[in-house]
Amino acid sequence: MMDKETFIEKLNELLAEEFEVDIQTIRPEATIKITLAMDSLSFVDLIAVIENDFGVKIPGQELKELKVFSQLYDYIYEKIQKG
Repeated sequence: MMDKETFIEKLNELLAEEFEVDIQTIRPEATIKITLAMDSLSFVDLIAVIENDFGVKIPGQELKELKVFSQLYDYIYEKIQKG
């Protein structure tokens, strides 16, 4: 079981690589959609990264409700904890 800080670092690395953005721009208070320059296809990519690397399924509608990275971290980490 990884701690939350390690989880956040890993997720940020994956997102920076997948969306080709500077990892420094991925901060808890940053807006996901703007930071990752997301369009509708990007949401599919984001869901795939999370499912493949963390085994967490996120319904698309729930993902769209997560506006900033801190919400995304909390959501995924909580799902990991519940197994």
